[in-house]
Amino acid sequence: MSLIPREAFEAVSLEHERVAVIGYGSQGRAQALNLRDSGASVCIGLRDGSPSVAPARADGFDVLCIEKAAAQADMLALLVPDEVQPALYRDTIAPMLAKGAALVFAHGYNIHYRLIKPRADLDVILVAPAAIGEVLRARYMAGGGTAGFLAVGQDASGRAQRRMLAYARALGHDRVAAVETSFAEETETDLFSEQAVLVGGLTGLILTAFETLVEAGYQPEVAYYCCFEEVKYMTDILFTRGFAGMRAGVSSTAAFGALGAEKRIFDQNTRSTMRSLLTEIQEGSFSAALAKEMNRGAPELIAEVHRLESHPLEIVRNRLLRNKPHPES
Repeated sequence: MSLIPREAFEAVSLEHERVAVIGYGSQGRAQALNLRDSGASVCIGLRDGSPSVAPARADGFDVLCIEKAAAQADMLALLVPDEVQPALYRDTIAPMLAKGAALVFAHGYNIHYRLIKPRADLDVILVAPAAIGEVLRARYMAGGGTAGFLAVGQDASGRAQRRMLAYARALGHDRVAAVETSFAEETETDLFSEQAVLVGGLTGLILTAFETLVEAGYQPEVAYYCCFEEVKYMTDILFTRGFAGMRAGVSSTAAFGALGAEKRIFDQNTRSTMRSLLTEIQEGSFSAALAKEMNRGAPELIAEVHRLESHPLEIVRNRLLRNKPHPES
């Protein structure tokens, strides 16, 4: 498994494939537009009464009920939330998909944990953009793209590999980086990065630092700018210069202070916790806990959103944003 060379994409296309995109949220809209702009025949499958019907039609797509979209699809991209997919596939999509059709996933979760068990006559493909939908679309429109993780989980037609490459090319992944992986690797690394860095780790680090300064008597506005707003500036530098370039570019005071603080904050306890998070993901206990939470109506997730809405940092942020003459992009 490795970076797929660009020449592998040169002879593939979705010219003769009818693609049904199920769902029209962030990923659904972005992927549908990129697919269409790349020459694919695309329809949108939505449940009756979905609020996404109007925007999908406004974007010029043929919008069908999910059953009809599945029935006419050569390739079906399942781009509704993970927790919705198993029942939707079992009850609505599987009975309608033609033999030899391809199921396309943007995340390996339901295949890896066997919450969806595709029919044996279907191709099962993973094309997972390493970006949210709006970034996937914006970079495509600018002539670029985002990285993508690609895998074949089941090859019933003998064409699954070519279909995977063609779909990835239509999204623009060949313009940047297409990495061959597996459903298991994509799922486990994605969940781990969300928990340890992107959502759990980053949020926790920012809020804890903010709280520490405010509890010590510093102004919340000063703590907000130091612990939150400047994060964007530093990540921008990281992306343009890399880690070594960022450290070389900041002051000696910042670099030396970070050297000591990093070793104390991210000690063996931190590493042990990260290993535990990964083990829970690998063994399926996280998936089981998530299923239990969703079956209960997601009370912990809802409570956490309410907690963050009333957090002092969020209150300060909203007040400061109202005073900005021009919102930043």
